[in-house]
Amino acid sequence: MSTNRVLVFDMDGVLADVRESYREGIVRTVRHFSGQTVTRERIQNYKNQGGWNNDWALSQQICRDFGVEADYGEISRYFLDIFLGSEGLIQREEWIPRDGLLERLAQRFRLAIFTGRLRIELGPTLKRWVPQIHFDPVITTEDVTHGKPHPEGLNTIAKLCPGCEFWYVGDTVDDARSAKAAGVPFIGIAPPAHAHFLHAQGAIAVLDDVNAIEGVLP
Repeated sequence: MSTNRVLVFDMDGVLADVRESYREGIVRTVRHFSGQTVTRERIQNYKNQGGWNNDWALSQQICRDFGVEADYGEISRYFLDIFLGSEGLIQREEWIPRDGLLERLAQRFRLAIFTGRLRIELGPTLKRWVPQIHFDPVITTEDVTHGKPHPEGLNTIAKLCPGCEFWYVGDTVDDARSAKAAGVPFIGIAPPAHAHFLHAQGAIAVLDDVNAIEGVLP
């Protein structure tokens, strides 16, 4: 493992397929509070605008756009319940990296995570899919005062790994803006139809699958 090169991953949409977990959580939360059904395409349109890394805040805004004012605290409690508890949406996640990818990368890079998840939402997924992989540092939403697109999370990792060279791998405009603000090269993960949103934010490469990442790394 190279200790002076750090590959930092976002979690959702990069390492974990969250279409049936977080995205479904937004759909169900909005329906619960507003009685309306938001499409996955509309959710993605919000994400492409930037500023909506927090799915609780996004759920509240979508409700507001449907003409319903919902309490943020109630939204967060309901979302966490269906995600971790009553509906178990976290169990619907699928792991994206194919067998051997992270092991190969770990021979060349120090692997880290910077995610907008709570630690309680991150741990079960990592334990379920890759208990053998060591990520360090791991920065979650509890570890920062300012979430993405603010660069605080990446700046924190830089302080913990002084003198290291970094890359950040993410899938949203907010991920790209966070990397740009921190001065960290950004590798985007997005389907071809949405790749231009990440290129516009300065991505050095945009891949449709994290499994292709070895082809763009030094």
